[in-house]
Amino acid sequence: MMFSRSFAAILLSLCWLTSWVQADHEASVPAPGVWPIERLKTEVPAYRIENPSAKIQSLIYAGEKYDGRATEVFAFYASPTTLGIGEDGETYPGIVLVHGGGGTAFADWVWMWANRGYAAIAMDLGGRRPPPPEFDESGKLKPHVGHKRDTRVRLALGGPADGHNEKFDSIGGTIDDDWPYHAAANVIRSHTLIRSFPDVDPERTALTGISWGGYTTCLAASLDDRFKAAVPVYGCGFLHEGESVQKPSIDRLGDRRDAWVAAYDPGSHLHQCTVPTLWVNGTHDIHYVLDSYAKSYSNVKGPRSLRIEPRMPHGHQAGWNPPEIQIFVDSLLKSTPPLPTVGQMHVSDNGNVTLPFQSTTKITQARLHYTTETGLRSKRNWKTIQGVIADGKIKAKGLPAEANTWLMTLTDDRGALVSSEVEFR
Repeated sequence: MMFSRSFAAILLSLCWLTSWVQADHEASVPAPGVWPIERLKTEVPAYRIENPSAKIQSLIYAGEKYDGRATEVFAFYASPTTLGIGEDGETYPGIVLVHGGGGTAFADWVWMWANRGYAAIAMDLGGRRPPPPEFDESGKLKPHVGHKRDTRVRLALGGPADGHNEKFDSIGGTIDDDWPYHAAANVIRSHTLIRSFPDVDPERTALTGISWGGYTTCLAASLDDRFKAAVPVYGCGFLHEGESVQKPSIDRLGDRRDAWVAAYDPGSHLHQCTVPTLWVNGTHDIHYVLDSYAKSYSNVKGPRSLRIEPRMPHGHQAGWNPPEIQIFVDSLLKSTPPLPTVGQMHVSDNGNVTLPFQSTTKITQARLHYTTETGLRSKRNWKTIQGVIADGKIKAKGLPAEANTWLMTLTDDRGALVSSEVEFR
């Protein structure tokens, strides 16, 4: 009996110790929606460059653990130094480029920014690597964005794929298998990495992403205040509301829906964003609809500018081509002339609309855009009224009383377009 009591005591002690160790382990693992920000910002990830003499370098850096195992992330990197157009000892502003759904690291994108005088990194957030870039006889990069998806190779130590299950259905338990966690964390890791490079000025860095990359940009800019500029293209938060094509997937989570929204919808994090932002979207985007978009940009604490273009197409090239992105980033990282800024729009009872603005460049065109239709936003017809530019204000007459959504756009002599906030009724 004495032996039995002693044995029972030992078992009880072992059970307590096991519970304590398990509780301590669980406490050390971030919960969904929580990132180890200080570690991500201070720990330079291990990396290797496959060909240091390449104009566009292929590098692989350490990612976050996936189901308890180490992972690696593929990225393209280019700068004036790698292109051979830089000066010895010179440093350049850095930019992190985040692809959208169906995308990968795009050589075209880093090439474009490196030729603009930036150190650019673009990573694959689906655990793959794309085919290597190719150049023509003159040394010009051949288009890379159009390569076939089946030429992308799964990394042996790749993290979660960027499919539906990983984006949504993984919610619950720890963050090890949650794609949104890995996406934001690996973007921040890439930022920490390029800030450590000798040809990068760590105090001049920016971030831009397209579609799901814009979604991830919203998360990363809310979590990492070291960026001096961020440009989410299309992507936003409040995806569980309105007409977003992501809403049905979120709703199908059932009793896990609220957990996903709290953890991974950017709308739950954007109130922390103090980074200056430029919001780029179209009036008819079905993925990131104007209602959710307006709630998103209204939530940020930092300075914000808008470029909402009537019927802007949705895609990677369409998303990185707008010249306003470079103008905005240049103005903050290179102190070049900024985009025009606009004030609060005023609408009188008789439909006269006034928008004050400030600009160091000449405004050459102003327009009022509106819709009176209902139904899906992606299907509504919009109409346009030409505005008059005078004395630091844009004026337009004739906004119908039945208009339910409207905004104004200004274009300057560089061809740069900015917009007012969207108004609803």
